[in-house]
Formats: sequence, structure tokens, C-alpha cells
Amino acid sequence: MLRMMFTATLLLLAACSQQPVVSEDMSRFEGSMPANFGGSWQRNYARDDEVNAVLRDAYNRLIRTVPDQRRPAGSGTDPSTSKQMDSLLALARLAELITRPDVLTISQTKHEISIARKDDFAMLCAFYDGVAKAIENDNGTEICGWDGSQLVSNLVLQGGLQVTHRFTISTDGQQMRVVTTVSSTTSRLPFTLRRFYSRFERPTSGFNCIETFSMKRVCSTTEIVR
Repeated sequence: MLRMMFTATLLLLAACSQQPVVSEDMSRFEGSMPANFGGSWQRNYARDDEVNAVLRDAYNRLIRTVPDQRRPAGSGTDPSTSKQMDSLLALARLAELITRPDVLTISQTKHEISIARKDDFAMLCAFYDGVAKAIENDNGTEICGWDGSQLVSNLVLQGGLQVTHRFTISTDGQQMRVVTTVSSTTSRLPFTLRRFYSRFERPTSGFNCIETFSMKRVCSTTEIVR
């Protein structure tokens, strides 16, 4: 269901091509990965950004960026401003949709980080020989990198839409923040939402399934996260 809604929203945000935000320096590291995100994570709704409040602030910033064209009183909203507001609203809806899953299951090995999201496709970050590898999927190209100890995932979708996630784990390893930014050349401003997660112990199960772009549903008879 989420994937169908996700695809429909993409059609509203088709834009010109953009370049990934992960720089060459971010895509390289030496030794072990800078942080370990492996485990099961559950949303902490009390700390999350409220979508309407963030959208209201974004609207205010957008209005401040519009030049004063001295439109006559009663002439209504400038068409270009109205179009920008519509584009920003579409970004907000997409960001809310992407960040809707309340449980993340992260499996981290020496070379890969897989982020399974309930009722949605999995994200995959691949690193070999200390270099990030771009992953092609049905919708676009995903590449990850490291900004210090932050894991950065940048997904460039069809039509040039970009979705960037920044994962930050607390010092004690029990809390995680995910900052998601959705941008498009159809919108003057990107839209950013913060989601917070707490680590929890998932009950042992003999059978697990996750959704992936490349292999659709993948099931295992052992625990995905160890």
C-alpha cells in the first residue's frame, strides 16, 4: 500500500535531473564503519516533528523568499507563489509517507547496511573496500556515505526527485534520530522531517519476511537482525 501511494506521489513531483548529495569524501572510509545501527528500532512519537507545524514554518519561509511584486490589493495570491506552495505541500506529503513506518529493522555487516521498514521496501547501503557502491532499483539510484558518524542515504528517483536520510545514533546506542529531506526542482524549498527511534528487543521468531526493491518479498527462517 505504501509503495503504491509512494509511486503516485512521484508522478506529481517529476522534475529535472539532480546530482546526489553524497560527496566523494563521504562515500569513502577506512577500517570499520564509523557507527553500528544494527538492531530493532521503534518510533518515539512524543519526540517526532509534527508535519503540519513543519509545513506551516516552511510556508512562512517560502513567502519570505518571494520578491515583493506590489500586487494590487484584492488581486489574490501570485500564481507562481501558489504553485510553489502546491509543490511544497506535495513534498510534505511524500516526506510524511516515507517516514510513516513505526518500526525499523537494521541489519549491519562488514560491507552492507540493510534497513527494513514495516510495510515498505528496504533501504540498502553497500560498502566494499571502504567505498560506497550505488544501488540501482526500480525507482532510481541509492548511494550512501558517512558524515562523521552519521550515515547518509541519498536516493535519486525517477524525474530527479531526491530523498535524503541522515541516521544518527546516541552515545549509549539506545536512541536514533532519522532526518529525512525531500527535494525537487519544482519546489524552491526542500521539506525536512525528524523522526526519533528507541532500540527494543524483538521477540524471537522462526520466520521473517522483508520487502526489497530488487527481490520483492524475501523470507528467512532465521532472525534478520542478530
